[in-house]
Amino acid sequence: MRLPERHLWVGQWVEVLLPGVVRRVLKGGEPQPRWLPRRVLTVVSADIDTTAGVGAVWAVWHPSSARAREHIALMEWHEEQWRCTGMGSGPADDPADVDVLEIRDGAGALSLTRYLGPPDSVSTAPWIGSVKVRVGPGVGHLLMGDRLIDAHEQRELVAAWISAHAHRKTRPLIVAFGRDGTELSRIGPRDGLDTHTWARLRRELP
Repeated sequence: MRLPERHLWVGQWVEVLLPGVVRRVLKGGEPQPRWLPRRVLTVVSADIDTTAGVGAVWAVWHPSSARAREHIALMEWHEEQWRCTGMGSGPADDPADVDVLEIRDGAGALSLTRYLGPPDSVSTAPWIGSVKVRVGPGVGHLLMGDRLIDAHEQRELVAAWISAHAHRKTRPLIVAFGRDGTELSRIGPRDGLDTHTWARLRRELP
């Protein structure tokens, strides 16, 4: 039986493309494979946190197609190598102009350490989460929890983190700073809109 094209692509992404993306990012390079046309696959963003030992890669398959699909692959440093812990996929979001800060859902998966613990470790293993972030042209940096992420040139980013299983539905605080270091907006762990957007909405109310 022949698998659908998107299933074949996901298998190739994990086995072939993803390790190369991670290597390039760790060396400070661009995540996009040079030999792969962006019209076929666009690696939008990659975030590898070597301190926490987790990462995420956001890619879009056939980005110009009406059937474009997004994939977010989660990574973990496990047994002395970067391994894929899971993947989320769905229809590609329509890119939208963002004033300062916008958050979209990403993907999440249990840490691979669940395989090392007792049988009930599935319910106690750490959680690896990710989120898609879009920022306005005036944003220079993002503070994601206790990490500072450069956003000078890239207006679409993916960010990953690891948390206790009990807090798996709570993302870190995200703060957007201007190029001069001024705080522009922030969004709390459970908020749907950032403070800049809330302030604008209040001004627009009759």
